Amino acid sequence: MAGKSEGLQDLSTVYALEPLAAADWLIVGPVAWCILIGALLLMLRKRTDVQPLIAIPALVVLVLMTLGLVWHVAANGTQTMTMGRWLPPFGISFTADLLGAFFAATSSLVALAAGIYGRSDVDDSGRRYGFYPFLLLIMAGILGAFLTGDIFNLYVWFEVLLIASFGLLVLGSGRKQLDGAVKYAFLNLIATTLFLATTGYLYGLFGTLNMADIAVKASELRGTAPLMTLVTLYLLAFSMKAAAFPVNFWLPASYHTPRLVVSALFAGLLTKVGIYALLRILGMLFPFEREELSFLIAIAAVLTMVLGVIGALAQNDIRRALGFLVISGIGVMMAGLALGSPAGLSGAILYAAHSMVVMTALYFAVGIAARLGGSFELTSSGGLYTRHGLLAGLTLVLFFSVAGLPPMSGLWPKIMLVKASLDIGAWWLAGAILVTGLLTTISVGRIWILAYWRPAPPDRSGDAGASPLPLGATAALAGLVALTIAAGVWPEPLMALSQEAARGLIDPSAYVLSVFPAEVQP
Repeated sequence: MAGKSEGLQDLSTVYALEPLAAADWLIVGPVAWCILIGALLLMLRKRTDVQPLIAIPALVVLVLMTLGLVWHVAANGTQTMTMGRWLPPFGISFTADLLGAFFAATSSLVALAAGIYGRSDVDDSGRRYGFYPFLLLIMAGILGAFLTGDIFNLYVWFEVLLIASFGLLVLGSGRKQLDGAVKYAFLNLIATTLFLATTGYLYGLFGTLNMADIAVKASELRGTAPLMTLVTLYLLAFSMKAAAFPVNFWLPASYHTPRLVVSALFAGLLTKVGIYALLRILGMLFPFEREELSFLIAIAAVLTMVLGVIGALAQNDIRRALGFLVISGIGVMMAGLALGSPAGLSGAILYAAHSMVVMTALYFAVGIAARLGGSFELTSSGGLYTRHGLLAGLTLVLFFSVAGLPPMSGLWPKIMLVKASLDIGAWWLAGAILVTGLLTTISVGRIWILAYWRPAPPDRSGDAGASPLPLGATAALAGLVALTIAAGVWPEPLMALSQEAARGLIDPSAYVLSVFPAEVQP
């Protein structure tokens, strides 16, 4: 379904004229499904009792579709679907490689957990004002970003998820939510404007926005076009989106303000879309420019991870502490991008998938704990271990995982990144990753001791045991905890998947051939 960049073509040589196999529809199916169900839920916005009954089964279907896409891509290689009768690079293409499919499946699992958790966290007013439609719309934007093969359409899907995130952020219209939304919107709109302007600059240089076409033409233009300026602008724009140093101050100022399920969804997914864009554009399209900027990226990575965890240590509000831990994790992923080796990129990919699950689950756990204990403040918390042992155990597993302690999922990507750093003699980068892990252990240990282990304050001694664990929210939390345990105990399949995805970034020939098949290339 692709062809030459120029000249007339016999469409029968480039288009699939026979009916497509069901598996091929998985390339665009997840995005279309999210838009369709989101529109249906919007029409039923007044039927607040019906919305979760439609949204949660629809999210189960979405998980099955994205897992099927991973299987399809792993078995048959990178897959491309081009819409309409405009051949690439002019037509709109969706291209699913292992990186995009892996991130799409992981984000769908997180969205399913958020949909289940939202049944108890979002009241009728929140449902009436669009929680479930916005959830499906934000997933359409996230999945579209992971699966598009065109940089301008990457911008479009960023806009879709940004619009949906605004709706989720102000759900409830409280003063703190509106204040957080203003800070969130300001920096994200600056980043989006910079992204659009840089994309216009790219089009002026390349005459195309198709990623496969850019990957081919970049080597031809490297000596004549100012590609370093272009890549630096993209690095700044996506660093803002990912909340990397020094443009990360918007995240801890906004992520603690919305409902817990919204904070969890944002922490798990939104910053990872920025990381994905950095991996795709710097890692695959402009690897030589990334190499030139590698030291700068590494410095930003170290400052992001270290200052993030120090910020977490300084917080009394647990939600704010988790926001800083999200930032610290972004620094770990950027360390893999700075390394640029197969081991470094695969470590960054695996850590991103781990962070999607674990950071979402941590917000879930904190939300349940605050509901039972009555406060997000460490100075007002305590006693949860003796009163709710199951919640305390699930939270402890997540603390082990976010700190990178064995045998949880956070251990293996950090080992991969430390080894990749030492392999090229970047001992200081490996040291920063290890020091960050130690400080993260201290940070989450502090939360555990103050909020769970110590006795409850006298004025709250009866609060923590007053109500049982919410069934749906606890089930969503337990499901994500099970995933991080499984990924820690049996990491080989995910490690192999991330390594293959990293190879696809370093050698994009399969990606290019999927869009421009060899038999129709000039």
